Amino acid sequence: MKKTHIIALSAIALLAVYGFTARNDSDGPKVGTAIGDTAPELAFYNVDSTKVLKLSELRGKYVLIDFWASWCGPCRRENPNVVQAYQKYSKAKFKDAKGFEIYSLSLDKSRTAWRKAIEQDGLVWKYHASDLKAWSSEGARLYGVTGIPMSVLVDPNGVIIAKNLRGLRLHEELDKYVKSL
Repeated sequence: MKKTHIIALSAIALLAVYGFTARNDSDGPKVGTAIGDTAPELAFYNVDSTKVLKLSELRGKYVLIDFWASWCGPCRRENPNVVQAYQKYSKAKFKDAKGFEIYSLSLDKSRTAWRKAIEQDGLVWKYHASDLKAWSSEGARLYGVTGIPMSVLVDPNGVIIAKNLRGLRLHEELDKYVKSL
């Protein structure tokens, strides 16, 4: 009888511990790069190497993480669309957010070429970041970037809600969350 009692109490204790642990593990989305995951932190210097720009500073807003480079033809051809989206949605009122921002992560090696492309393409937002390591960029590795342009849309809670939005698809996705333009 004592042995059965001890086994039963042990089983109850294990179930209680397992249940507690399982609840703690499911408190929120896991950090990763799939839709539904919390976006991994990005923290890189700005174009002047004077300030570290962190993705987490933008919580509360919808954020388009835009992986690109000055030497990338498709990126440069997509930039007018990204500029148009910024002009349109940075002034929009969102249903559940304080606004919209773009976090551009450049895969450049040359600060001069990077800065020149920002100016030439009219990329007027302030979150331009890079570690100037091109394809060896820590941000590219972290997000599994194998080709550019690549984009990731993050919601106000830092959760990835869409990926690889180009052209009209970017506008259609953002329109889902806008209250008024």
